[in-house]
Amino acid sequence: MILPDGYSDIPAGKIAAVVTHLEMTARPARRDDPPGTWTLRKSDTPALAWYRDLHRRVGEDWLWFSRLRMSDTELAAIIHAAGIEIYALVVDGRDEGLLELDFREPGQCELVYFGVTASMIGTGAARFLMNRALERAWSGDVRRVWLHTCTFDHPSAVAFYQRSGFVPFRRQIEIADDPRLDGPAPRTAAKHVPIIE
Repeated sequence: MILPDGYSDIPAGKIAAVVTHLEMTARPARRDDPPGTWTLRKSDTPALAWYRDLHRRVGEDWLWFSRLRMSDTELAAIIHAAGIEIYALVVDGRDEGLLELDFREPGQCELVYFGVTASMIGTGAARFLMNRALERAWSGDVRRVWLHTCTFDHPSAVAFYQRSGFVPFRRQIEIADDPRLDGPAPRTAAKHVPIIE
């Protein structure tokens, strides 16, 4: 369905975001790492509690909610699947960033989740994490790397991805139940997105 020009009402209890899909179809030039003491750690079979905690700490302010609604069985089926790789950005022995890559579609890699905790924003940690993400994404027989972000994410997200070599190719509107109203996210999450009950 194509939305008409002009305003479209969003029902109370729902949230709506503009989603931008971005891709790269060739390995970008390597960018230097910023100064810092970060490391990347792969989690081969992530514990569900660990994954949920890191996902929440990285994504709660940006209303990452789809994984919050999943049962243990549903979540394990995804994050333990062949072709899924999960990494943590480690700072002083603490996990402060999340990278999830999906290689299940031949010739492609999706950056499913990418982000750092609030204390790491602006430190260069995200640049370090993106450099590692692109190294890993392009390490095999891949012709396309892609991701999507939305207007709930950090206001600099699209520009960051474009500086990293991604090019926008699609835009969508996503409408969903507000996770702050039905339980998966606290009411204090994502203060930049008003709650309309």
